Amino acid sequence: MDETEFWELVDTTREAVEGDPEDHADLLVERLVQLDPDAVLDFARHFEARYNRAYRWDLWGAAWVLLDGVSDDAFDFFRCWLIGQGREVFEGAMHDPDALADLLEDFDEDLDGDGEELGYAADEAYEQLTGVVSPDLGIPPAPPEPEGTPLDFENESVLSERYPRLWERFRG
Repeated sequence: MDETEFWELVDTTREAVEGDPEDHADLLVERLVQLDPDAVLDFARHFEARYNRAYRWDLWGAAWVLLDGVSDDAFDFFRCWLIGQGREVFEGAMHDPDALADLLEDFDEDLDGDGEELGYAADEAYEQLTGVVSPDLGIPPAPPEPEGTPLDFENESVLSERYPRLWERFRG
């Protein structure tokens, strides 16, 4: 599975369930079990590489603004959700996290921002196909600390200055 196929699978499953993260994960598992185990592992590698790439302070700050506070675990789930939003949103956020203000049509704190189940979809599909747990993907782990410069998430003026569009749209 190449990168284009990865993103097509993410997009078509999200669109089919109208964006609901839990339904998205369920449909993704259904689609992945139709593939061979090696393709599922390829999907998992693409997902994991992007998940690790999104481990950045500036994205954490954007998640903080969107969700009005984000713990370590919640940021992990946010990164899964962000991948689930598709290539355009993911890459746009990687380029400029404040651009999420323009990239997201809607954002409901109670529904959006938590894609925990998406993070397990490939593992679940692989186990259904093979009866065994997924092997190590051979991808370097995320660094122990997010990349970039930490922000004072508790300081609203820092957040509103760093993320002016997100702040205006979601907190203003």
